[in-house]
Amino acid sequence: MIRFYLILIFFLISLLSFSKAPEYHLWLLAIGVTEFPLIFAGITTLLTITGIWVQKYQLAGTVLGIITILIFLSPILRAYWVAKDLKAGMSSAFCAAPNNDSPFSAIKLFTGTKDIPYRTLTYVKYTDTSLNLDFYPSQIADLKPCVIVVHGGSWAGGDSKQLPELNSYLAAKGYNVVAINYRMAPKWQTPAPVEDVQAAIAYLKQHAAELYIDTNKFVLLGRSAGAQIALLAAYTIHEPGLKGVIDFYGPADVVWGYSVPSNPLIMDSRKVMSDYIGGTYKQVPQKYFNCSPIEFVDKQSVPTLIIHGDNDVLVSPEHSRRLNEKLQRNEIKHYLLKVPWATHGFDYNLNGPGGQLSTYAVETFLNTITQ
Repeated sequence: MIRFYLILIFFLISLLSFSKAPEYHLWLLAIGVTEFPLIFAGITTLLTITGIWVQKYQLAGTVLGIITILIFLSPILRAYWVAKDLKAGMSSAFCAAPNNDSPFSAIKLFTGTKDIPYRTLTYVKYTDTSLNLDFYPSQIADLKPCVIVVHGGSWAGGDSKQLPELNSYLAAKGYNVVAINYRMAPKWQTPAPVEDVQAAIAYLKQHAAELYIDTNKFVLLGRSAGAQIALLAAYTIHEPGLKGVIDFYGPADVVWGYSVPSNPLIMDSRKVMSDYIGGTYKQVPQKYFNCSPIEFVDKQSVPTLIIHGDNDVLVSPEHSRRLNEKLQRNEIKHYLLKVPWATHGFDYNLNGPGGQLSTYAVETFLNTITQ
């Protein structure tokens, strides 16, 4: 009896592979379910196997267990499906030879990542604060492109240490990677973080010789709120050395986002935006417009890679769909990677199904635009 109920609980948990999490803690669980599927499938397998020695509810529990295992493994199967089109799609979008690596491999689910040592440097001093960045040097000698990473955290939390695995991965592949800290809400409001991105670029250009940075090859990468900052900076500061921007599940249309808030059981998105922008949309509508990256896309915008999970419950995939459409209308080179099972923050596991696909897309994009 206990076995059956345990399997039933895992069955309900497995449904997060297909449906959106209805609550904050279930959202966190959904990241684990979809990006560490072998762990959940393995536990369910052990519970199912115990049915050999259990008589009551044996058949029902075994059948439910098998179904649950298949559901847990579904992100792996779907990752192969998405991978089929990813290589050709990116090659077509950016008119370049495809990355020779495989977009997804089940073998990589069992591998880890190697950490690259980084240096923490102060890149700007204001009258009321100073800001640091973490510099991950390219592991391949000579002048190399520089990827500037802007962390997420609802514009009010997080820091440069957030999700560092991709930083080390890219440094090993020959990119200098800089993860920055920036001024956060509610003490500081927009456009302060975009100004901080500009300050970081100015610092890196000034110290390019000692850091072995090719100042003609900067790329911005942001996650969630950091993606809004990265996109807005990419489309408005007009930095001649900026070659592209990478948007991980960012709110690209803040005006639309305010009109359709997220589930309050997960996040009070209107309060988050009000703290960052300085008021409600009714109070400061122009600031919401000025804060929406989508409004600044034009014929001169830089190439853009968009990555978003269809089950995102914090930032609606509609943001990325709208940005994708605006880029297409302006004939800007771009690609939208949609990850059907993934939720917000799915790239937490670089070697998970979604993490592998997004890492492949990022590396391919960088290899193309920094040639």
